Amino acid sequence: MIILKVNDFNKAFGGLQAIKDFSFELEKGEILGIIGPNGAGKTTLFNLISGFYSPDTGTALFKGEDVTGLRPYQLCKRGLARTFQIPQLFTNLTVLENVRIGSYSRITSSREATQEALRILDTVGLYEKRNELASVLSIGHRKNMELAKALATGPELILLDEVVAGLNPKETDTIIEHIIRIQKQGITVLLIEHVMKAIMSLSNRIIVIHYGKNIAEGRPGKISKDPKVIEAYLGEEYVFSKSR
Repeated sequence: MIILKVNDFNKAFGGLQAIKDFSFELEKGEILGIIGPNGAGKTTLFNLISGFYSPDTGTALFKGEDVTGLRPYQLCKRGLARTFQIPQLFTNLTVLENVRIGSYSRITSSREATQEALRILDTVGLYEKRNELASVLSIGHRKNMELAKALATGPELILLDEVVAGLNPKETDTIIEHIIRIQKQGITVLLIEHVMKAIMSLSNRIIVIHYGKNIAEGRPGKISKDPKVIEAYLGEEYVFSKSR
């Protein structure tokens, strides 16, 4: 079953064509990775899918419904959530309060919202931090809480924007474990990432974006050997390190 279908997205900012004739399909339950150089259009694509931007042309179908141009809160109600490169936290609230806010998008009872938030915090390893202020969290814990906030909305599809950026190897491994657990719960994942360990180990398929265009698509092993991808993004050093 196709949960998300993007047809010929185009988006320009003045004279800059950020996204050009971009199309892809995402199957329910899949982890699809998106990679590409800085400035390639990855976050712009996320902003189009999640309703922060409207495409100049093109359409997006989510669960078969045309959702082109819907606002983020409307998409959230339909089961699409996202995270941000820089965690968007309410720093004067506790960890539990931050995550509970997400639960209120679908739960009206305060008691039930609290229970759901606690369950999610346990899932991402933040239960022990539940009563701490968000402002005192480490970057690793902030990234986990950003993930927890998105999960609290009850998504069927979650967009993860560089969720392991800035993390040490141990923290990266922890996030990878969380994402695998999320997929096993039936949540579809669309993932932007520069950390090759994460993108290659997690993704069922990978799309490569360059100058706003989809230049390659396939399984990680195929993508890592594609000459266009090596030239545009991975580089010979990556290929050499994988062959050793």
